[in-house]
Amino acid sequence: MPVYAAAVARLEIPDLDDAVLTRLRESARQRGISLEDEVCRLLTEAMGLTREVFSKKAAALRAHQRPNRTRAVDLIREDRDR
Repeated sequence: MPVYAAAVARLEIPDLDDAVLTRLRESARQRGISLEDEVCRLLTEAMGLTREVFSKKAAALRAHQRPNRTRAVDLIREDRDR
């Protein structure tokens, strides 16, 4: 199991939505780690996602998708003409 904390830190998030907290707890439970370790994991991943890395991941996702040749104006006209 990776260790994310190099130093002791304290973080309070006063207005965190209950639904977000519930999802964080569930994610931690599924991984078999503490809530704190899950938050550290997510923050560490998020901070490592640079613009360059994000662009490469987005390009890889786009490469696996079929191109969409439909124009929005055509969809609007089709809907209007119904």
